Amino acid sequence: MRSVGNIQKITKAMKMVAASRLKGAQTKCEKSRAMIQPFVRLLGDMPNAETERTLVVPVSSDKGLCGGINTAVVKYTGVLKAINNGEAGLNVIGDKARSQLTRLYPQNVNSSVVDTTKQPLTFSTASAIADSILAENSPKTHLVYNRFVSAISFKPTVVTCLNSEELEKAAEEGANAFDSYEIEGPDRSELLLDLSEFKMGTLLYNAMLENNTSELGSRMQSMENSSKNASEMLSKLTLLYNRTRQAAITTELIEIISGASSLESAE
Repeated sequence: MRSVGNIQKITKAMKMVAASRLKGAQTKCEKSRAMIQPFVRLLGDMPNAETERTLVVPVSSDKGLCGGINTAVVKYTGVLKAINNGEAGLNVIGDKARSQLTRLYPQNVNSSVVDTTKQPLTFSTASAIADSILAENSPKTHLVYNRFVSAISFKPTVVTCLNSEELEKAAEEGANAFDSYEIEGPDRSELLLDLSEFKMGTLLYNAMLENNTSELGSRMQSMENSSKNASEMLSKLTLLYNRTRQAAITTELIEIISGASSLESAE
């Protein structure tokens, strides 16, 4: 009973901490969505683009006790065609997905980044991680993360970022809206390179914020369920304890009464 009570205190405290952090994370997450919408309209999102190599970047949490969000990321990573064909590399963000994917696809994992949530996430941090991803020189990169919907709902999502050469091919084929705009300034190839790199940074920044917000919402819900389960278990244990104690007291009373009756009969 004491152990269950202590666990209940911990789960309630974790729920309160997650709830206090959720509002700020949600505001930051919603603001970051405005950064990626122009890139999607301009350069499109082409997950089915045919390329020689593919890089997959699963975004997960570093801590557990947050429901099934990390399992969902690993599951969606596993259903990607490039992973099943053994053609894709994996650059994993977050310790939870790293441990699972290293076990499932040890030959695909190139690198991993952990402890990104120990401090508040900034665009500079996301850009530094994006630089390491761009260093792989992959024509196509898939980001897999949980998109925040509400405090009790998240949606596993896959977004795609192409390098400048693939964006050029897509523009020539009319697969994006790049040629619909009149471009001034640097030459076309340099501009596409800058846009593809900046798009990678903004997509990764948004993905990490979305996943972090989903983690807090899922943890809040999980800890609420755990607290409720602990309360029910504590009630059952208390009832069992009281019944057992009452049975022991009743047994002792019966023994005392029987002994007294025996003495009276002997007299």
